[in-house]
Amino acid sequence: MSAQKPRVLVVEDEPAQREVLAYNLEAEGFDVSRAENGEEALLLVAEDQPDIIVLDWMMPHLSGIEVCRRLKINADTRAIPVIMLSARSEEVDRVRGLETGADDYVIKPYSVIELMARVRAQLRRVRPSTVGLLLEYDDITLDSESHKVKRGEAALKLGPTEFRLLSTFMEKPGRVWSREQLLDRVWGRDIYVDTRTVDVHVGRLRKALTQFGGNDPLRTVRGAGYALG
Repeated sequence: MSAQKPRVLVVEDEPAQREVLAYNLEAEGFDVSRAENGEEALLLVAEDQPDIIVLDWMMPHLSGIEVCRRLKINADTRAIPVIMLSARSEEVDRVRGLETGADDYVIKPYSVIELMARVRAQLRRVRPSTVGLLLEYDDITLDSESHKVKRGEAALKLGPTEFRLLSTFMEKPGRVWSREQLLDRVWGRDIYVDTRTVDVHVGRLRKALTQFGGNDPLRTVRGAGYALG
C-alpha cells in the first residue's frame, strides 16, 4: 500500500527538468505530483496538500517566489516545507528566497544526490515516521523502523492500519484530521474506503492505547474529525 509514501509536489515549467526530478524522487520512494506553473501548483496544494514542495524560482506568469509567499502567508499551508530551485547564485537572491519563506535553497545545476538528501532532511521535520525516526508523545513511543509501540513500559500490539493511524497522529499532535484526510494519508488516494471505516479503526486504536489503563489520548472533534491530545 502506498499510503505512507511521502508526497512531493514538483513545480517546474521545463518539461524535461520536471520529469527528471519526478523520476529521481519516485526512484527514492516518494509519491510525486507535478505542476508546470505556479497557478497549477496552488490549485494542487489546495486540493491535496503534499508533504513537501520542490519549487522552481523562474516561471512565467507566477514566479516561484510569489508561489512561496502565498503558501507561507496562508495558515493552512505555511507549514509545508518548500525547497526553492534557482539558477540565481548570488547571495542576495538566496537571502530573498529564504526571507520569502523557503525552507531551503538549491542552486542549479544541482547534484541529484544532494537534492534528495535535502528533501529527506525536510521530511524528518514533517513526516519523521517515514525516515525511521522514533516518535514520542506523553508516555507513548512509536518506533517506525522496528514497527513497535509502547505505552509506558507496556508493549502494544497494533494492526498495520492502527499503526499507520497512530503514526499520523503522533507526527502532528494537536492537529485535527478529518476522516477524509485520514483516509487519504492512511489508506491511500487510490483505494476507496468508506469514511465510517476510519471510526472503526480509531475505535480499535483507542482500545489498544488504553488496554493497560491510562487516559484516552485521542480526541473526537465533533463535525471535524480526530486529534491526538
